Amino acid sequence: MASIGNVALTASDLELEYRFELFLKGQSPATPPDVATLARVRDRLIEQRLLAEEAETTDIEQGDLPRKAAETLAEIRKQYASAAAFQAALQALGMDEQEVLKRLEEQELVLQIIDQHLRPAAWVERAEIEAYYQTTFVPQYAQRASGPAPALEEVENQIREILVQRKIDQLLQPWLQDLKVNRRVKLHSLESESGTQSSKGQ
Repeated sequence: MASIGNVALTASDLELEYRFELFLKGQSPATPPDVATLARVRDRLIEQRLLAEEAETTDIEQGDLPRKAAETLAEIRKQYASAAAFQAALQALGMDEQEVLKRLEEQELVLQIIDQHLRPAAWVERAEIEAYYQTTFVPQYAQRASGPAPALEEVENQIREILVQRKIDQLLQPWLQDLKVNRRVKLHSLESESGTQSSKGQ
């Protein structure tokens, strides 16, 4: 399906990731994924693997990962109608709670490495905060509430974080593209049940 250097991503890797993504949403796969869906899963899995490899070479604090993973799992559990439904979903996924927690810790680690690497470059100027307040925050507030909007000083940190996250999102794709080139990522053909194929290389 794909390779990162000398490491292959197999069809079973992609299918497990597809089922895991649905599990996180409280859903079960009704049918096998089509080629387009499998390609999106493949791209996300490649990015996760690249960032996980990057985290291995970076000094990053991991002590809080188990707590965050446990909190995420608790939220996932709430999406299921009962404890029995949750356990049935785990069984269908082919994972136990400890394996799910490990995957969630890996996802939290990826989020941390993105933040640590890109936040310094995602600086927000005061003028950007003021512009967002006037053109976005105040109009949106007026649509959902009565009375005057909070003063800028009251929501400045909230707006700053929104703008920082936007810039991090913008910076992420170029960084990922560099990682794909440096780690020799190759995409191979994906075959649907009907036998059609889609191939792409980079």
